[in-house]
Amino acid sequence: MKLSFKKSLKSKLSLLLLIAVILPLLATGVVSYWIASNLTEEKEKQSGMNTLQQISDKLDFIIRDVDNMSVFIIGQKDIQAYLNNGQADISLFSQNMAFLMNLGSSKKYISNITITSDFGHPTLSNTNVLHSELPELLKANELYYKSSSSWWTPLYENQTTDNGIRRVISLVRPIRSIGKYQRIGDLSISIDEAEVRRILRDAGWEKKGSIWLLYEDNRILSSQSGEDLNQLLSGQIPILGELKGTGGVMDYKAEGESNTVLYYSLPSLNWKIVGVIPTKVYTAQNEYVLTLTACAIGIAALLAIALVLYFTTWVTRPLTELSRKLKDINPDEPIPAIEVKSSDEVGLLLHSYNKLGDRIERLKSQLQQNEAVKRGVDIQALQAQINPHFLYNTLSSIHWIALMNKDKQIAEMVGTLSDFLRFSLNNGQEFCSVQQEVAHAQNYILIMSKRFQDKFDWAFYVDSDLHDRMMLKLLLQPLIENSIMHGLQKNKNKGSVYVHGERRGDAIKFVVEDTGIGMAEDKLMNIRHQLSNMAEQGDGKPEPVKSGYGLGNVHRRLQLHYGSEAGLHIESEPGSGTRISFIIPILEELS
Repeated sequence: MKLSFKKSLKSKLSLLLLIAVILPLLATGVVSYWIASNLTEEKEKQSGMNTLQQISDKLDFIIRDVDNMSVFIIGQKDIQAYLNNGQADISLFSQNMAFLMNLGSSKKYISNITITSDFGHPTLSNTNVLHSELPELLKANELYYKSSSSWWTPLYENQTTDNGIRRVISLVRPIRSIGKYQRIGDLSISIDEAEVRRILRDAGWEKKGSIWLLYEDNRILSSQSGEDLNQLLSGQIPILGELKGTGGVMDYKAEGESNTVLYYSLPSLNWKIVGVIPTKVYTAQNEYVLTLTACAIGIAALLAIALVLYFTTWVTRPLTELSRKLKDINPDEPIPAIEVKSSDEVGLLLHSYNKLGDRIERLKSQLQQNEAVKRGVDIQALQAQINPHFLYNTLSSIHWIALMNKDKQIAEMVGTLSDFLRFSLNNGQEFCSVQQEVAHAQNYILIMSKRFQDKFDWAFYVDSDLHDRMMLKLLLQPLIENSIMHGLQKNKNKGSVYVHGERRGDAIKFVVEDTGIGMAEDKLMNIRHQLSNMAEQGDGKPEPVKSGYGLGNVHRRLQLHYGSEAGLHIESEPGSGTRISFIIPILEELS
């Protein structure tokens, strides 16, 4: 199967087309499912937050109504008269009891309204309270109760003659005399927890989820199921931390199942409504989307496979027939021509093939002729090669003859030239020591000083600690040549060439400067621009520096071996000379 795939264009083309068609289909399906899943999840969360906000609005309405009712009760003149009277007035007692009974019965969520006197008068209430946990709560939370004008209690139990034992939440506030602003009693209005639970149940929360109303300390005031009241919510959701802000959404796992937690704060109190939706509620909807997407992609993929196979067979049939005819051709014999019956791409291919056969026959003949010529040229090239050792030996002979003739100047110049050439060849090595590079530059400048006598002075100032460090060879000589040929030679007066080498931290800085004619600003900028263009052209063939100073080769070699920051830096002023410098990193010493 693998061998058939390698040989068959039809198989390759079919596979590539199927990959090109099916992969985008699969990617589209995955993206569509991911988008649909996220939209479903976001929609479910938004719906949950809207539900919590509606519950919050209903509870906030009750809380504000109770608060307004308490202000209304405290301001009643009969209530004030009854509590301010030094002795209990039976007539005022009866009137106020009837008032509270009418007021309490008008609100379904009111469990009881109770007014106690600081002067020991009989308690006013819309129903007889047989037992209440409120006094114990007030005593336990005396600091909160007395430090504020009103206080909402946590959940506690009340037992009355009308409703029996009920769990209630109460608003408690002191009653003060309107005239003297003196404390004369306490008012408590209790909300039936069963009515709060009814609001939670009627909200249409997910049947498999849970919803709670939390007190300030995250204790459960009411729940959808009526269970775990007065317990901390952390018992239900252990990993739930502090619920910050007016609302939010978070995820958690319990018993291997993922859940989404939503919470919303009541505007008037620091109470929160917390709801939990199991993730599987909206992932069930995602399964339907996944099934629908998979069916659509599967049908599209099957149709794509059928069409690809059909069209591939139709397109490659002429090429299959052509390959069957060509496989029996003997390469040692002249290539036979093939009859062309069509003018489409396959016909053009056959026509080109016939022309190629003719061309190959002509090239065979030409190749035989070229091979004969090449053998003659190779013999001539071998004869023309110069052995470097022959060159060194010849120079040494000239040096010895000059010494024998006591011509020290010629001997010195030939010896210097021999050292110069020996280092330049250097067995093809690219790096040398700093000392070798300096010696090579000194040999060159010594030769040039003999050539241009009394034209310039020269001096080297190189830190001796750098002698054994390695560097790229043939960097200084082209710069010195540039200074002599284009700076000092054109100067009427005698000039100087100075070479500096010093350590700069982990690098070496070399400077070649002369006191020649210098360069004009426009010419200097042009050279800098050309060097910059060489760096930007990368590995391609850069345009040569038109100055002819030989700087381009040094600049490019520096950047290729040491990086773009190691190029040449040129400074020059007309009539003052030119200064060329470069910085290279310090390499290891010679072993």
